[in-house]
Amino acid sequence: MPTPSLDALPIRRLTLRDLTACADLSEDRGWPREEHKWGFLLTAGRGFGIDDPQGGLVAACVLTEYGTWERPELGAVGMVLVAERHARRGVGRRLMRHVLSVMDGTPLTLYATENGRPLYEELGFKVTGRAEMLMGRFTPGGPETGARTRAATAEDLAGILRLDEEVFGADRTPLIARLPAFADQLRVAEEDGRITGYAAAWPNMDTHVVGPLIARDTETARALITSLAAGTDRPLRTDIDVRHEELLAWAKARGLASVVCSSVMTYGTNELPGDWRRRFAPLTVAAG
Repeated sequence: MPTPSLDALPIRRLTLRDLTACADLSEDRGWPREEHKWGFLLTAGRGFGIDDPQGGLVAACVLTEYGTWERPELGAVGMVLVAERHARRGVGRRLMRHVLSVMDGTPLTLYATENGRPLYEELGFKVTGRAEMLMGRFTPGGPETGARTRAATAEDLAGILRLDEEVFGADRTPLIARLPAFADQLRVAEEDGRITGYAAAWPNMDTHVVGPLIARDTETARALITSLAAGTDRPLRTDIDVRHEELLAWAKARGLASVVCSSVMTYGTNELPGDWRRRFAPLTVAAG
């Protein structure tokens, strides 16, 4: 039987049953398997993939939508991967065009590597920001902050969701409501009974990823990171908006080193909604 051309292979929805195939695809491209993250994204968002007749996946990506179920206000595209044996044959472009068609004009955002950026620019995405990935073992020290943090409780969820929508600029309830089960730690900063920030630390391979990180100010963000670091013996990893220069300098002084910078890109809008001054790090770059 002749092998069908890549253009003839259908794009289908991915489910949790495809978790191992998605992790295999990550490994094929030299990425960590990240099964915990893949499972979260496939549950909270919509995965799209192309099956390889020889087994496994030709390509995959995940789309996470924010806003109301009937009318999403923003979509985030992540985990765009094409198997090495099928690279540079237009598969990624075809998958992204499918996402654009599915979203039908809804604004989109994604974090792009330098290798991926030309494709996204060709499709109409524009660079609107940058984020710097930091990783390393956190070393406590320096002056104490005045912000107070504590472990989040079930009663805090409504307050976290209100703050998150205000800062992010769109309703992320399906994503944020999954944080208590997804993350190993979820902490809030509080003043006079009001939540002024929150952050999570979730396991990814041998690190704990700090994200989302939403805080009233840099001092509150520092307090949340410090409290999360105290609850783990793993290295930390986070992706900080480069406009938060003070927090970046502080994190580097505490032992986190710069790994890579990525471009924040948007489609259909010139800027992301919400308040970037209080949005320090995403839950994961794959979900915007």
